[in-house]
Amino acid sequence: MAYMSEEGYQKLVAELRYLESVERPKVVAAIAEARDKGDLSENAEYDAAKEAQGLLEMKINQLKATIGDAKIIDTSKLKADTVQILSRVELKNVKTGMKMAYTIVSESEANLKQGKISVTTPIAQGLLGKKVGDVAEITIPQGKISLEITGISF
Repeated sequence: MAYMSEEGYQKLVAELRYLESVERPKVVAAIAEARDKGDLSENAEYDAAKEAQGLLEMKINQLKATIGDAKIIDTSKLKADTVQILSRVELKNVKTGMKMAYTIVSESEANLKQGKISVTTPIAQGLLGKKVGDVAEITIPQGKISLEITGISF
């Protein structure tokens, strides 16, 4: 089951529609064009188009599976007393004093540039269930870090 926001769910549905209505016909047309060029056994263009079709269909199937397993979370029913999925968490690195903020989202919604980290990352896993004032000791590839939770919101 993939927990996600309504916004993330709608983005996945839009991407699926685009792939099925725009990209799939392009690939079918490319295959037909390559097929018209003659002998398929030595036609690299045909092979490339068939491979592109396979990759596209795989992506479409993955999106369908993710959408089918999606559980949309209503943030109005969530409490900001502990860190959970869709929480915006304000943190302070205990050692350096550096402040940061992340929103914990599903894997499909993660985007570090927007400050959205996947619930499956070590940082998110270390923060889940913590409260404001708690210090989370988190093991990351560079070692251990201590992050103090200074705020939780939605």
